[in-house]
Amino acid sequence: MTSFRPAPAWLADAVFYQIYPQSFADSDGDGIGDFDGITERLDHLAWLGVNTVWLNPCFVSPFGDAGYDVADYLNVAPRYGTSEDLARLVDAAGRRGIRVLLDLVAGHTSDRHPWFRAAMDDPADDRYIWAPEGPRPDGFVPSPGTRPGSYLPNFFAFQPALNFGYGRARPDEPWRLPVDAPGPRANRAALRTVMDHWLGLGLAGFRVDMAASLVKDDPDKRETAAVWTELRHWLDAAHPDAVLLSEWGEPEVSVPAGFHADFFLQFGGPTDGRALRSLWSNGEGTVNEAWDPLDCFFDAAGRGSPRPFVDAWHGAVTALGDSGFIALPTANHDFSRLNCGPRTAGQLPVAFTFQLTWPTLPAIYYGDEIGMRYVPGLPEKEGSVLGPRYNRAGSRTPMQWDEGPNAGFSTAPADRLYLPLDPSPDRPTVAAQRADDTSLLHLVRRLIALRTSTPELGPGGSVEVVHAGYPFVYVRGGRYLVVVNPARESGSCCVEWLPGVRPLESAGVGIDAGTVSAEGFGYGVFELTDARTGSVPQVN
Repeated sequence: MTSFRPAPAWLADAVFYQIYPQSFADSDGDGIGDFDGITERLDHLAWLGVNTVWLNPCFVSPFGDAGYDVADYLNVAPRYGTSEDLARLVDAAGRRGIRVLLDLVAGHTSDRHPWFRAAMDDPADDRYIWAPEGPRPDGFVPSPGTRPGSYLPNFFAFQPALNFGYGRARPDEPWRLPVDAPGPRANRAALRTVMDHWLGLGLAGFRVDMAASLVKDDPDKRETAAVWTELRHWLDAAHPDAVLLSEWGEPEVSVPAGFHADFFLQFGGPTDGRALRSLWSNGEGTVNEAWDPLDCFFDAAGRGSPRPFVDAWHGAVTALGDSGFIALPTANHDFSRLNCGPRTAGQLPVAFTFQLTWPTLPAIYYGDEIGMRYVPGLPEKEGSVLGPRYNRAGSRTPMQWDEGPNAGFSTAPADRLYLPLDPSPDRPTVAAQRADDTSLLHLVRRLIALRTSTPELGPGGSVEVVHAGYPFVYVRGGRYLVVVNPARESGSCCVEWLPGVRPLESAGVGIDAGTVSAEGFGYGVFELTDARTGSVPQVN
């Protein structure tokens, strides 16, 4: 494994909060969220206890793909404000102990980026991947300029792939450039320039979009990994306190390549994201028709198992050792919220108990802390629709702050909002849940505080699985027993070695004479009050 500078100490204690800036808070009444809106709501994040925020792309863009089609990496989109507004946000967050990460789109640009506008009329420009005139290779798009031939997009047709070279050459395709050709070298240098610019303004790092997509036809991602290894060594020297998080979904590959952490995602790796989907994906909301069918563990029917996730996590953490981290999100801008389809708000406390006590870095998607719902049936918005059952707009609706107009998100007329609000008459709000000590919001806050004050519950604490079923029972750091039962039916298991326990956070869980019983949707975190010897029996 390549030797890197150890990750900044702060990363091990990170509790991430993802903000989709269009939908978080609108300060100027135009119906679209902005930097000043986020700044005005930082006290909510500080009260909640999160300490690291990452923002979806906020660069200049025509917004064909919600900002992932970047037209200028060094300037922010006017819809969000100015670079000075972003700087004030970063400063205000820092005063509250919150770091801010930006989303870096490394593998492609918008077709309106000046680089592409030049390349489409210049046959000598190899900043993008171009095939000459003739039979068009699969997946290529006809040239929109005077340059003959076609270009390779990375996702949508209006997102031309930046040229980082090919892992394998082919004599019949001479346009496959090696990774050390001038165009790929220029693009690697450009990534350093972009990162240096924003890190110099106080940002704490980047979450990198489609991080595995750089080098094409790259078996085992060896050449793509080499690109990130080079960039990590530069980052370690130039900005040693900054971090890189990857949208890769395969920590065994991405972290050794140079990322400080990778997310378990709904895609990625040889199982196409099965680990995350085995927890949360209940066949509603965002569904890729190509996904293998499975019963997720956090489902009221109780037909799933924590094993697919635990096995994937164990394999990844064994491969990584202490070289980096795995992050576990509640949801994201591309994937269904926890409150989706048949899963209701009443089932979320047990999900958060698991997410905030498992040895991964937790990432809370904005609004999940109050149980915001995936809203079905919304119109397509800025490239949100990816398939007949995959509309990402349902996870991108405005944050629900209070009972006022537009749920406190914006003063704009309702028909000018970025996306419609959840029309449910009982939609949750921050204000209502702040006033209710029994709410999900207060539970999430208490669980974050418990995690933050208890090193054994962090990513470095050990985990021993006691019962891999309903309930799911495990011990953290030899001192804390966690019980979660995502099923509607009660369940129990025998733990004969169990010493005395003290409940720290519990609902519907009983422990008596070596038996752990959990009501439907019950959960609990307990401190083991008596010393015990030996190891916890493992479930095979």
